[in-house]
Amino acid sequence: MTLLSLLFALLIEQVRPLKDSNWAQSASARLAQWLGHHLDVGQSHHARLIWCLSVGAPALAVLTLHWILWWSLGWIAAMIWSVLVLYATLGFRQFSHHFTEIRDALEAGDEALARQKLALWQRADTADLSKPEIIRLSIEYSVLAAQQHVFGVLFWFSLFASVGLGPTGAVVYRMGHLLARMWPEHAPDPDANSALKPLALGLLPQDLGRDEHFDHDWVSESLREWSHSGWRRLDWLSSRATALSFAVVGNFEDAIESWRVRTALDPDDNDGVVVAATAGALGLRLGGAAWVQANEASLDSVTGQEPQLHHLKSVVGLVWRTVVMWFVLLTLLSLARLLG
Repeated sequence: MTLLSLLFALLIEQVRPLKDSNWAQSASARLAQWLGHHLDVGQSHHARLIWCLSVGAPALAVLTLHWILWWSLGWIAAMIWSVLVLYATLGFRQFSHHFTEIRDALEAGDEALARQKLALWQRADTADLSKPEIIRLSIEYSVLAAQQHVFGVLFWFSLFASVGLGPTGAVVYRMGHLLARMWPEHAPDPDANSALKPLALGLLPQDLGRDEHFDHDWVSESLREWSHSGWRRLDWLSSRATALSFAVVGNFEDAIESWRVRTALDPDDNDGVVVAATAGALGLRLGGAAWVQANEASLDSVTGQEPQLHHLKSVVGLVWRTVVMWFVLLTLLSLARLLG
């Protein structure tokens, strides 16, 4: 059922994708904002309660309905419910069109349009970016988006479904990501320069906290810290599963080495692990200044090419090979369960 649910959800999402500001996300954001408005008084235990309720309430509702459908109408009804939940939580097409538009603009030789598209995607000033920087940042943001919208959801859905919890894992992961975007660790300064900074090997863009469909009332530092730490814990295992997958379908030795070097610099940087594994898998230099720091800290300097236009297609191939690998793995696990 897990395999079929994922397959149908991805097919539906390819045909009729949800926008990033969709009804499911808006409803979830309103719930979290309501809880924050009524319970956030600046203390750590209140922040923990808000985070747990914001993540746990939707997850419990989804799980309850899953069990009701399973025991009353059978596994087909439960599978349809899983497909609907995955459709609302997966987001392949929520970011891929940005990447495609930037690539098409660069292939047409229109760097100004590519900067405009990147600025629209990240809501930041990209006027001073060179063509190589546009390519590098597009690669970094795209693999991070693939992790946050596809592979992370897929991982936690599969893990929870394997122990009978249905699509609960997808909801938990998506809510954790949503809260990290709503309440970033550092409050956005509306008077600050919104120029797009090169990624330090994959930090969440600070401008994610400025999504126009989120209302930014006062939020305590405790709640911001909890939203960040909760997301970091949720994404720790799934980001490493994604990094390992990139290594398997790419250049394994270089991906693992790049991952090892980056982890030595900052063991808690989940996004950095994904970007570093991407760099090694494709033989690229990603991360800007952080890549230089990683090389200086490494006894065996990590090599790689500067990202070029043709590498954008390589990234697409890497992502799709990883998706296929996940489906093959889930198929084998499903067959093993049936035969066993």
